[in-house]
Amino acid sequence: MGFFKHVSAIVETASIGEGTRVWAFTHILPGAKVGRDCNICDHVFIENDVVIGDRVTIKCGVQLWDGIHVEDDVFIGPNASFTNDPFPRSRVHPEQFLPTRIKKGASIGANATLLPGLVVGERAMIAAGAVLTHNAPPNAILAGNPARIVGYEGAKAQPAVASIVPADVSEVTVDGVHLVRLPLIDDARGMLSFGEIEKHVPFEIKRYFLVFNVPSKDIRGEHAHKTLHQFLVCVHGSCHVLVDDRVNRQEFVLDQPGIGIYVPPKVWAVEYKYSDDAVLLVLASDFYDPADYIRDYTEFLNYK
Repeated sequence: MGFFKHVSAIVETASIGEGTRVWAFTHILPGAKVGRDCNICDHVFIENDVVIGDRVTIKCGVQLWDGIHVEDDVFIGPNASFTNDPFPRSRVHPEQFLPTRIKKGASIGANATLLPGLVVGERAMIAAGAVLTHNAPPNAILAGNPARIVGYEGAKAQPAVASIVPADVSEVTVDGVHLVRLPLIDDARGMLSFGEIEKHVPFEIKRYFLVFNVPSKDIRGEHAHKTLHQFLVCVHGSCHVLVDDRVNRQEFVLDQPGIGIYVPPKVWAVEYKYSDDAVLLVLASDFYDPADYIRDYTEFLNYK
């Protein structure tokens, strides 16, 4: 036996990896699959149709029900609650339980509750006591009931204007992304802002779209493009823009029409935390093409 089992633990599965430690009063059913070097603490219950990757930590008092798939390097805090049936009734079982997937490197805080059928993205962080009702994007930090995105790992929100040096264009640490100070004219007739192709917007514009009336709890974007260039200006209100090139990740607050952000191809971008009155203008270098989108973060990492 290449794993440790406490004398009071019940391990019925034959599929358990080398170096894994199973502590007191834990019960693992025959169909479960557990990877290498995991730490499964006291009073954990793991049902049959459960897959656990390598180097997973499961703290005390957790129950993993049929349909749950936990990838490598996941942390699950004490008494975190998982579900697999949206309408449970005594002695009434669905034909198939809704699958829940906790992707690589994610963390679930103590006493958090996850509704069935959700995906927690790579390295997402679900705060203690949060109630997760929707999928958690990769690297997102979610808190509250219902859980909302409050930030992203490794990206502290900063005003875009503060990042611009006296020159018109400032390069940030994310590969190819630029913040651009747009002309802003204020006189007795009102205010005016404009941009010019090549000088401010570094590509020919073939399409534009507006994003508005977005509830502040929701996000837009959350994808990368293979060839499309974009230029974003929040012409009214404010929103947060996260950019990620796989190595570096930054978040900016767009809160004035005199600031634009250029997002080149092969950069993951997320727009969220919209104010109630936010209007986001997006200029694009080409017509809409669904094949140009990369909507899965793991696919984006592999593509890069």
